[in-house]
Amino acid sequence: MFTLNCHGHLLSANMPVVMGIINTTPDSFHDSSRKVAVAEIVQEAELMLHEGADILDIGGQSTRPGSTPVTADEELKRVINGINEIHKRFPDAIISVDTWYSKVAREAVAAGAGIINDVSGGMLDKDMLATVATLNVPFVLVHMQGTPLTMQQSPTYSDVTREVLDYFIQRTQQVADAGIKDIIIDPGFGFGKTIAHNFELLRNLGVFKILGRPLLIGLSRKSTISKTLNVATEDSLNGTTVLNTVGLLNGADIIRVHDVREAKEAVRLIHAYRSTP
Repeated sequence: MFTLNCHGHLLSANMPVVMGIINTTPDSFHDSSRKVAVAEIVQEAELMLHEGADILDIGGQSTRPGSTPVTADEELKRVINGINEIHKRFPDAIISVDTWYSKVAREAVAAGAGIINDVSGGMLDKDMLATVATLNVPFVLVHMQGTPLTMQQSPTYSDVTREVLDYFIQRTQQVADAGIKDIIIDPGFGFGKTIAHNFELLRNLGVFKILGRPLLIGLSRKSTISKTLNVATEDSLNGTTVLNTVGLLNGADIIRVHDVREAKEAVRLIHAYRSTP
């Protein structure tokens, strides 16, 4: 399906891969995903790797709707020791850092990260694209309307699928022109989208395959699930698995999740389903 050069680690995928979320923030929207102490971060990484995570995504900035951003220095305090320790304990693990700061990206890669996951698509730090190009690591290019502080105030599109696709057509070229070789695209479910927008993007996910880039989806325990089912975030695992399954059937290459074991089971079952004569 695709190959990524993750700072010396080659990720070759012939079936969809799972990215496990490790939040090192005190205010992530999913309470039980919060891991602040380094020992907790490493323990969570070990569990996720044991359950089959292909990538660990570590973030020190809450991007829930309405969140107030922290500085690059504060974000570094939250992530860098955890990345360092995971890299020491599990040197073959592929680590992604969830950040829009070029400073965090640079120091995280020096500590052992191999992918940069930027919810702003490089729009919030003018040095991000040049930094990632110099680091020679894959870049997750996310679509977001507005910023985490403003994105859910009144997201509006005339045709959400067409507008997000047009954004990626233009922005992937800009990212490639900056010198970044491996680009992963993420439609940004919940990042400046209503529930209806999210379902429309999920239904039309296959459209984004024309870009010829690995396609990442992040639906795990988001409000689209909890509000549609009228359940708490803590009770949204089943809904997450259902939507991840739809995403896999519609072409997702990477699924970003809080719950690795269940996601890996979905991947294996879809693979078996497609492989059966």
